[in-house]
Amino acid sequence: MSDMFVADVGGTNARLARVTESGVADIKKYICNDFASIDLVIKAYFDDMPQHNFTRGCIAIACPVLGDLVEMTNHSWAFSQTALKQQLRLNDLYVINDFTAVAHSLPTLGNEQVVQIGTGTALESGNIAVFGPGTGLGVEHITMTTSGWQTLDGEGGHADFAPVDETDVIIWRYLQNLHGRASAEEVMSGRGILNIYHALAQAKGSDVSFTDPAEVTSRALDGSCEICESALRQFCRIMGSFAGNLALNMATTGGIFIGGGIANRFADFLQDSDFRARFEAKGQMKHYVKDIPTYLIAEPDHGLLGASAYLKQHTAS
Repeated sequence: MSDMFVADVGGTNARLARVTESGVADIKKYICNDFASIDLVIKAYFDDMPQHNFTRGCIAIACPVLGDLVEMTNHSWAFSQTALKQQLRLNDLYVINDFTAVAHSLPTLGNEQVVQIGTGTALESGNIAVFGPGTGLGVEHITMTTSGWQTLDGEGGHADFAPVDETDVIIWRYLQNLHGRASAEEVMSGRGILNIYHALAQAKGSDVSFTDPAEVTSRALDGSCEICESALRQFCRIMGSFAGNLALNMATTGGIFIGGGIANRFADFLQDSDFRARFEAKGQMKHYVKDIPTYLIAEPDHGLLGASAYLKQHTAS
């Protein structure tokens, strides 16, 4: 009997799992720096699962996948997809961008795996968008086709940052002076939180006391720094406006999802913020977006689930 595996590979950790009918199982995490190459970490997983014969797999990896050669952005691993398939003795191997996997996870997530922010009801098979503030800002759309779900790749995180209120304008001017351009990623990422904090501190004539986004966030959450709290509230507002733009771009009646490694750290704060108000603040188009739901992904294994969904769709007989 043959089995399928999936891997979610980042710059620090590689997480692997066995594909099951309902999702994934036997999840194991490995430290990337403990292995000289990606084939060795996958072989280590195979060795840890001797009762299974893996013949098909899908790797979701944090870098562009544009051809046979895959070179990681934040790690030294580089490999040929063709050679890796031969090394692992697989019948099928798919290598996809990590946000492609995230997008494919979205239709599989249940109510217990997401937290809805505000109102709205998803339409079955409606277009979906996901964005993820983390080290950078990932953006992906997914749409239903006659052959199943199809992701629409792009670099939406590098779109222009569009100010909505006077505080946004202060942040925009700060980024213009700093970089000559203000992009969405510069306000919706780890460094984005810092940029917002620095801009607001500068506007108030206050000293910049923090240089770590995690510290800005923690100070905001415990109420010990007024500027930090203002920065995090504006971060949530900006996310809401950006999410609303994604909804307008592609009629995302299936919902907008927030992934990435940042927003889950302050889920309650986000829920109580102006995120949803800014999402719906589209003037004459408010009626267009008000019924579209917005969600925070609470499922820690959504990358593996997405890779599993992608693999099942592409190996279905």
